[in-house]
Amino acid sequence: MPKTSDISIKVHLDENNVPERMEWRADDAPGSELKDAQGMLLSLWDSKEQNALRIDIWTKDMRVDEMNFFFFQTIMTMADTYENATQNVELSRKMRGFGEYFAEKAEVFKDGGHSHKHGDHDHKH
Repeated sequence: MPKTSDISIKVHLDENNVPERMEWRADDAPGSELKDAQGMLLSLWDSKEQNALRIDIWTKDMRVDEMNFFFFQTIMTMADTYENATQNVELSRKMRGFGEYFAEKAEVFKDGGHSHKHGDHDHKH
């Protein structure tokens, strides 16, 4: 029998159906207890339809500075994933360049240049 792994996401809505809290769990992760999250970008590829299906959710208390940093990290890890999947180093480098541009324009590191880690790379700003 093939191994399976379930990932569950529980979204708590307020009276206006606005997300106010999210929890997630992967059943094969150590501890597999529910963990809090404030934002989620989920993309699924449907090869039959040749279409990306997306679910983007964030809680109403997620701050803009958190969203900016979330998007910066997402762009940078997408570049890592793309490079690992395609071996296209040049295009991955350009994606990371856009990530750096985004971070500058969104003032992700406006507090003076400390180091943040994402994926397999350290980025110092």
